[in-house]
Amino acid sequence: MVDVKGKWALVTGASRGIGKLAAQFLAERGCNLIVHSRTLSASEKTAKELRALGVNTLAVAAEFTDINAVNKMLDSIDKSGIDVDIILNNAGMQVAYRSDYTKTPAEDYQKSFLINTIAPMMICYHFLPRMQTKGFGRIVNTTSGIRLEPEQAAYSASKAALDKVTIDIGSKLNGSGVTINLTDPGWCRTDLGGPYAPNEPESALPGVIVGAFIDDNISGRTFSAGLFNGMTLEEAVSKAESMKSPY
Repeated sequence: MVDVKGKWALVTGASRGIGKLAAQFLAERGCNLIVHSRTLSASEKTAKELRALGVNTLAVAAEFTDINAVNKMLDSIDKSGIDVDIILNNAGMQVAYRSDYTKTPAEDYQKSFLINTIAPMMICYHFLPRMQTKGFGRIVNTTSGIRLEPEQAAYSASKAALDKVTIDIGSKLNGSGVTINLTDPGWCRTDLGGPYAPNEPESALPGVIVGAFIDDNISGRTFSAGLFNGMTLEEAVSKAESMKSPY
């Protein structure tokens, strides 16, 4: 199992919900955190809380519908001199639920793909070459289990696109020391999931972060958080590493 103490992780959407819980989980194990949210004030608040756990933090911000803002955020991380070891692409948005799905506007797809596919992949592409050079890196992209709901077509399509690219990239990484995998947190009571979701956000741990700790050099798998609910981290890593490669 990977020891994350002293490593640096970038967690997007880390100011609340599952992203914040995941950042705290990493910090409690000695991992330094780059905290992203849409506003710098929200990021700084979370970074301060994590710093109290004895780790170093950097607060950054970007609105993911604005790729220029994403690139500016990435430049600021580069200028800090931090070498990113772990990426948890947690940030995402469900833009609308269209009861009359035949009236889904193009804007739903445009916004969904920017936030849920393009921004996280730009982050992956930015840091992946450096991870490959040093022979270590862990990337975890957040997917969704939504199926057969055209009312949420833009959201589910954007996540399906993220799945496709993640799995395809993973086919190039096996055995390299760098892994890229997917996690599905399940339907949780967060700002995205809404108040009627059946699961507490805490139920997503350790499943949403297990991909940062695996040490078997296998990519392209989907770690559904519900499969790991109630497990210790060690148990979750052992189960994750027993899952078959998709290739």
